[in-house]
Amino acid sequence: MKQLFTILTFTFLFSIAKAQLPNPALIGYWHNWNDANAPYISLDAIDNRYNVIAVAFAVPVSPSDMTMLFTPDVITTSVFKSKVQALQNKGKKVLLSIGGANASIDLTSTANKNAFISSISSLVNTYGFDGIDIDIENGNSILITGGSMAAPTNVAQINLIEAIKQIMVNYRTSHSNKLLLSITPETAYVQGGQSAFGSIWGGYLPIISALRDSLDMVQVQLYNSGTMYGIDNKIYAQGTADFIIAMTEAVIHGFSTSGGSFVGLPASKVVVGLPACNLAAGGGYVNPDTLFAAVNYLTGVGIQPGSYKLSNTNGYKTLRGLMTWSINWDAVSTCATSNQFAANFERIYGKSSFIKNAESSTLFSVFPNPTHGNITLSLNSENTLITITDVLGREVLKTIASEKQLNLNLKNNGVYTICIKTEQGIAIKKILVNQQN
Repeated sequence: MKQLFTILTFTFLFSIAKAQLPNPALIGYWHNWNDANAPYISLDAIDNRYNVIAVAFAVPVSPSDMTMLFTPDVITTSVFKSKVQALQNKGKKVLLSIGGANASIDLTSTANKNAFISSISSLVNTYGFDGIDIDIENGNSILITGGSMAAPTNVAQINLIEAIKQIMVNYRTSHSNKLLLSITPETAYVQGGQSAFGSIWGGYLPIISALRDSLDMVQVQLYNSGTMYGIDNKIYAQGTADFIIAMTEAVIHGFSTSGGSFVGLPASKVVVGLPACNLAAGGGYVNPDTLFAAVNYLTGVGIQPGSYKLSNTNGYKTLRGLMTWSINWDAVSTCATSNQFAANFERIYGKSSFIKNAESSTLFSVFPNPTHGNITLSLNSENTLITITDVLGREVLKTIASEKQLNLNLKNNGVYTICIKTEQGIAIKKILVNQQN
């Protein structure tokens, strides 16, 4: 019986690990087209520091038919699928991004809702994507037409929420695993809800609120934005450290709107989204030093770089990572140093932040695993930051180990994530606690 329990729990552990995003995450959008200014890049030529690739985009057949289409450009379907699998074999996650700047999504009718569900489910299964990214920037499905955050009245918006839920149910039924889910709204649709609640203003808040338990990350586009209110009721302009910090804390802290209160998300589900270089967006680009200073302050390891002061003086150490538009723009050298954004991610999070398999990492070991509660961490360096979280992302322990061996006790049964951070980078392992005899 004990052997069966061990097999079942390790199967559960594997399923959780398979469904999890890398931490920290570097998300890049990949163009499924060729552009002279940001040329097509083969999937196997993407800079290795990107550990989440959002394939852009699945789009509707027409404004009146929400059957979603995606066809690989440049290469054949079979070659594309093999390259996706090769990325996954390296420990990377590949998402199908839905919408984009040019597509309009309207799920007002039941027929369009069902077409959206069936076509997205089919695309995910056909190409083997790990998840979906909701990057809808136009259409009735992301507008506030009445009601409240908790009870929207826009049928198209309600149908979008229900459609995403059903797509996730379909995936779990067929794969026995969670479909990854990210949402990538523009600032007006999230933080803009502080100044008004209607039309585009706060338009994504009912969607995020309804899907918060299924969400893996929200990466608000901190570009093409103009100015926005922070939770301190002051206005901040894009392209500054203050804007990055204020907008990011708003999503984590939460804020009030005339349509109800938006309850903040865990920092581990929040990603900072920026353009890779100044030509990649109409505004909002920041140089590497500005981003470095902003993220260090956000995560509690740097000084305040501007006028905005965090309401949480300790910062948000579990901030998930960075996103950029796009991998293709980052690769060119015409508007910044080639792969400058990826290099800055490495500078911020450490050289080992994109370790594929924590179990093979030499940064630390844990014994025994599974355990009845007592574990020994063996570290390869002193002054190591150790963070242990439970399966819900709640912090159980955070400490700095001054020696290379540390004995700990975890009192409750469950799956835990141990994350260590040293000058060499970050490594993560999972451990199973079973206190049954």
